[in-house]
Amino acid sequence: MTDRIPPAVWLVASAVFHYLGPAFAVLLFAHIDALGVAWLRIASAAVVFAAWRRPWRVWRRVDRRAVVAWGVVLAVMNSVFYLAIDRLPLGTVAAIEFLPVIALAAVAARTPRNGAALALAVAGVYLLTDVRLVGEPLGFAFAAANAVLFALYIMLGHRIANGAGAAGIDGLALAMLVAAVVALPVGLTDAAPAFTDPLLLAAAVGVGVCSSVIPYVCDQAAMARVPRATYALMVALLPATATVIGVLVLAQVPTVPELAGVALVVAGVALHRSRTEPTSRS
Repeated sequence: MTDRIPPAVWLVASAVFHYLGPAFAVLLFAHIDALGVAWLRIASAAVVFAAWRRPWRVWRRVDRRAVVAWGVVLAVMNSVFYLAIDRLPLGTVAAIEFLPVIALAAVAARTPRNGAALALAVAGVYLLTDVRLVGEPLGFAFAAANAVLFALYIMLGHRIANGAGAAGIDGLALAMLVAAVVALPVGLTDAAPAFTDPLLLAAAVGVGVCSSVIPYVCDQAAMARVPRATYALMVALLPATATVIGVLVLAQVPTVPELAGVALVVAGVALHRSRTEPTSRS
């Protein structure tokens, strides 16, 4: 069924939901601390995946080291991401997220094109950090950590999506179960208010579905069908999408320098290329 849907449709859906869920999560921060929301997001997604896929059936057939590593990355990435968006605009965090991806491409393939892409991205991040770094240094530290982990998420996600033995979504479901366990010690206490308020709990579950089920499934469907370079090109949508969602949902209206910074990062992501560009699955 998924093969009948063009990869671009999966990528656009991922771009929308990747930040729509976190935008709603920001609204929950008034009632639940960021780490609590992060754990509820991960745990609710893990429950949905477990009920849907029953992924333990394929445990013997997957690359278990990659799945566990992916789960750890998901746990830490989601936690520091929420700590970042608790302090910085959504569009700013999204733009910073892509700097390591472009830098890795520039190191792997030292071409004028990738050099220019890295220069554009660095200039964009500089504009963003110059605007807010003094007021929120901790927010930028969390955003930088999230950026490194996002690059690992893409690398491990492609490995699972194109691995033998099990569908990528089953590997994702296993990784999400690992993530829920890894994030449990730092998130459970902060998540406690949701367990006494059904509306809060329902909202947190909705955030989990919007943030970690829909976009990650879309990512796997796209990663399994397009080369990594093409995927990296299409995720240029994400900083722009995050900025638009930040305006519409959170009333986070960017300044002119911030808009210019996001635009430069988007241009850098769109321009860069990985070392190899296979014509079939990567």
